[in-house]
Amino acid sequence: MKFRLKRTLQLVVACACVMVYINFLMSFAYKPDLQMSVDDRAAEVMEASDLIYQHRTPRPDQATFLVNPESGNKPIINSSLVTLHNISNTNREARPQRDIVPLRVIYPDEAHYTDDRIKSQLELVPEAVRKQRSESSSVKTKKILVYSGLGGFAVKAGKKTFSEQQCQVQDCELTGDRNLASHVDVVLFQSGISKNIARRPDQVWIIYMLESPYHTPGMQAYKGMFNWTATYRHDSTIVAPYEKFVPFNSSKLTQHQTQNFAAGKTKKVAWFVSNCGARNSRMQYAMELSKHIEVDIYGNCGKLRCPRSKSSKCFELLDKDYKFYLSFENSNCRDYITEKFFVNGLKHNVLPIVMGAAPEDYARAAPPHSFIHVDDFESPKDLAEYLHVLDKNDALYNEYFQWKGTGDLINTFFWCRVCALAHDTSNRGSSWYENINDWWRGKDICIGKKTWREVPRSSKLLAPLAVTVPPDPH
Repeated sequence: MKFRLKRTLQLVVACACVMVYINFLMSFAYKPDLQMSVDDRAAEVMEASDLIYQHRTPRPDQATFLVNPESGNKPIINSSLVTLHNISNTNREARPQRDIVPLRVIYPDEAHYTDDRIKSQLELVPEAVRKQRSESSSVKTKKILVYSGLGGFAVKAGKKTFSEQQCQVQDCELTGDRNLASHVDVVLFQSGISKNIARRPDQVWIIYMLESPYHTPGMQAYKGMFNWTATYRHDSTIVAPYEKFVPFNSSKLTQHQTQNFAAGKTKKVAWFVSNCGARNSRMQYAMELSKHIEVDIYGNCGKLRCPRSKSSKCFELLDKDYKFYLSFENSNCRDYITEKFFVNGLKHNVLPIVMGAAPEDYARAAPPHSFIHVDDFESPKDLAEYLHVLDKNDALYNEYFQWKGTGDLINTFFWCRVCALAHDTSNRGSSWYENINDWWRGKDICIGKKTWREVPRSSKLLAPLAVTVPPDPH
């Protein structure tokens, strides 16, 4: 009897151990969160991939990581597209995209207007393309006409751009031949828009603008003409920024720096500028600032010279001698942030002082704690006093460089995104900008010589989005 009882207890203990072990293994298994909200899933999609991309045509000496959704977990690594300057110091891991990217993060809307949607547009493989691929049938080529010609974009006619950039969708063809206007699927306009173009009902028209509203033609006559916008503004259909900073790891936005970025620098503020009559008050501000701190102005607007033909020498001078740089835009307009900040400032070992877009626009586009906005100070004198504090305190000054090595300025592959959206039938030709001029030049989009402190701003979109009902053809 005692033997049987002992044997039974041993079996019970053994079974319990087996169950504990099974539960332990199951704890590592993937369990979908059935309670996850749609917004959470959209956010998860945004984190699911780690693409490197860029707006302008890549240089031959650049390298990138792209992910092919049809090759499982295997990343495509092409050493001829985009360079990651800090790749040796990071643990980069390319991951595949999710099966479907929600439309809400492909096109601008009220819920996701602060996101530029660049990642999700790059990941997009429209359902129509997926279906044709699964049926082993050829995908119809979408033809894209650049109405002003291809020269301004440094691309050639044909399909080569899409294959070279290893776009997720490569079934597109570029042309600059206006005679094909009535036969193409997409027409992209920069200037010289003609109302006499024969237009197919299913054709998509895009307006592309890289300059501020102050330096672009009026568009009062183009009501109901454009389906999509392609500009630097984050509420554009296709966001085309001058540059884009992307962290290598979104959970690590700063890192300890061994370099003292103040070491050996004996000069305070530098500014390279040739346009002395900008629409904002940048020249007057710089002159007032110079009364309270040393400001060296190079170019037509100052006494010092450093010709553009010797730009590398100029930037060496900046890195070696100066602590601060005036990254002042020529217009105070929402989201208008150009190479004056990204290239002249962030790419060099100086602290950019910015004027142009609103403070929250810079915060969205820039690495954390990487710049000083003039509107954070009541006056140029107050700003100068703070710069003097930084000048005397290396530790405080170096805090503005802790983002270095945590990410890179990368390429947004503009044409890849145009191609993918051209194949997306879910929103093709169904949205129109009723008044493109109001969208581009709406209230407080640009503020002239005012400061952003004087302008009330809300958390809503910059301007009304495109309507989803086409205008009456009559």
